[in-house]
Amino acid sequence: MSGGRPDRAGGTTTRPPLPVVLAGARGHGRSHLLNIRRLEERGLVRLAGVCELRPLDAAELDGIGDPEQSADLEALLASTGARIAVLSTPIQTHTDMALAAARHGAHILLEKPPAPSFAEFRRMTEGVEAAGVACQIGFQSLGSHAVPAIRRLVEEGAIGELLGVGAAGAWVRDEAYFRRSPWAGRRRLGGADVVDGVLTNPLAHAVATALALAGADRAEDVAHVETELLRAHAIEADDTSAVRTVTSAGVQVTVAVTLCAETSSEPYVVVHGSQGRITFWYRQDRVLVQRAGHGPVETEYGRTDLLENLVAHVTDGSALWVPPAATGAFMRVVEAVRTAPDPREIPAAHWHTEAGDSAPRRVVDGVDTLVDTAAAELRLFSELGAVWAPPARAEVR
Repeated sequence: MSGGRPDRAGGTTTRPPLPVVLAGARGHGRSHLLNIRRLEERGLVRLAGVCELRPLDAAELDGIGDPEQSADLEALLASTGARIAVLSTPIQTHTDMALAAARHGAHILLEKPPAPSFAEFRRMTEGVEAAGVACQIGFQSLGSHAVPAIRRLVEEGAIGELLGVGAAGAWVRDEAYFRRSPWAGRRRLGGADVVDGVLTNPLAHAVATALALAGADRAEDVAHVETELLRAHAIEADDTSAVRTVTSAGVQVTVAVTLCAETSSEPYVVVHGSQGRITFWYRQDRVLVQRAGHGPVETEYGRTDLLENLVAHVTDGSALWVPPAATGAFMRVVEAVRTAPDPREIPAAHWHTEAGDSAPRRVVDGVDTLVDTAAAELRLFSELGAVWAPPARAEVR
């Protein structure tokens, strides 16, 4: 491990690597474990501890080292003196885990969604601010350099007047996906909000990125939200849904997503203008600009890793890419989903079963086309004539 790294002037610094504790190292948390290892090799961080209910075994730690392990996050933070806590735990634990880290003076990388309700989000943000620690929310797509580039294009009038923003996500998930943990596919668990629906968790990036490109990332940027929540699988939460957010500037942001697609495809956000449009495939950092009087231009952008950015913030004062305030508008959508009636079941006549990777999966007939059309026309499923979709429910701020 290198003890030195380039500084801003191009020299080196002997600043020691920051000790990091990871809470939740399996499932999606595995990606955080590997990313910490990558940053260890650059001398930026040191994995000091892993918080898991069941300790990682030698195979899981192969090439990672031998960090301290405990099921007690606070004890682990105290014993390791961690400067950063990476929290990849169940949604309903996010607020309490973040506040525990803040009490110990650890800066935080918190997985999305940051909280299951707006009240919990405020409790978390207020506690973190009072503790004087930094918090970065794990919307990786908002670390893409394409996001500020697209916003500049819109502000400069490259596609004329902004007419609205659409987003589409069509993914395939089988029944085993909803059995991966006790909270998967749940709206509530043990009396606590979970809100693990397609809009708020697996395809949450589509929602957050669309809002960001509309220039509406803060809570006060949202005027009202309309939801159409549906499910084909036998779960509590939504697996096929559409949401329309109207910003305080009057811009419509319509997102249509499903986990019951015929074919899995790359999710995207499309910015509609009076003289063109910009399509952003946010997992690929790929942007296509199409505008009147010009040929199409496709560009791939770089991306800033959010943990690396948090390290830079702690050590050098660099601005955070995704502070909690920048997810306030997204949390308004989460709150609208949370307070909406339970998702309507899509009648069996409108879906069929196919073989999945490890279990059967349910496919909503024609949903792939509906998702794309919703993003293109900024309309909800019911407005596109989907007979299984109820009229939208609106939440007014």
